[in-house]
Amino acid sequence: MSRRTAAIAFLLPALLYVLVFFGYPLVYNVLMSVRDYSVRSFYTGEAPFTGVANYLAALGNPVFVKAALNTVWFTVGSIAFQFGIGLALAVFFNGRFLGSATLRALLLLPWLLPLVVSGAVWRWIFDQDHGVLNTALRLVGLPAIPWLTDTGWALPAVILTNIWIGIPFNLVLLHGGLRAIPVSLYEAAALDGAGPWQRFRNVTWPLLRPVTGIVLMLGLVYTIKVFDVIMVITGGGPANATQTLTTFSYSLSFHDFAFGQGAAVGNVLILAATVFGFVYLRSSAREPLA
Repeated sequence: MSRRTAAIAFLLPALLYVLVFFGYPLVYNVLMSVRDYSVRSFYTGEAPFTGVANYLAALGNPVFVKAALNTVWFTVGSIAFQFGIGLALAVFFNGRFLGSATLRALLLLPWLLPLVVSGAVWRWIFDQDHGVLNTALRLVGLPAIPWLTDTGWALPAVILTNIWIGIPFNLVLLHGGLRAIPVSLYEAAALDGAGPWQRFRNVTWPLLRPVTGIVLMLGLVYTIKVFDVIMVITGGGPANATQTLTTFSYSLSFHDFAFGQGAAVGNVLILAATVFGFVYLRSSAREPLA
């Protein structure tokens, strides 16, 4: 009984933290989504029950479809390149060479910087008139690209920024997974005549699958709710070209003051992330142990 009491005492602070900072806001957000919350409601406390009206209004908004599609493109594009480039760098740094630790530490800087700072830097890089990127294009004889003012280029611009931010995260986790693979397996494969690609396909990739699943799942949960970068660079514009579910929820709540609809969109986003997390947990539980 004393050990059980001690275990509860150690878990209690973390449990209270989760309940106060995650549980309460989540429950309050659900309650807000089924009521007619306005600015007046925060003063009078009156918020009539509306049922699913906020959800129907938010889902029926034409911007919602655009935001949902942008969220899918933003998430898929970011994760695909973050993981691919991160894996390539992890394999590269898995070899021992002079200065690898220093170079790997420098590559962590995009991940360590505050997202607002990263967004501000890339907003300057994408500037049509004075940005570094367009200056480089002019030097090689190419026309400047309106990255942040053209509806066709704005979304690729924010995706590129998020890729740059997320590569170090993938690099760190995948490099840790590679370091855990015994060197003897590579030596045995080399003795059997396996080339670099065969060693990667038959040794590295199968043994890296558990880490790969975690990296992709965490990347998905993080990317699907990205807010800071998009708001700093484009604010969801131009013409909703970079509007995602997170920025759309913010716009409904703090621009249109439709707090109930904003909460409804936020709950849809939470539900989507929960479904992906549940699918991952189920699939990982069914995988046989290596």
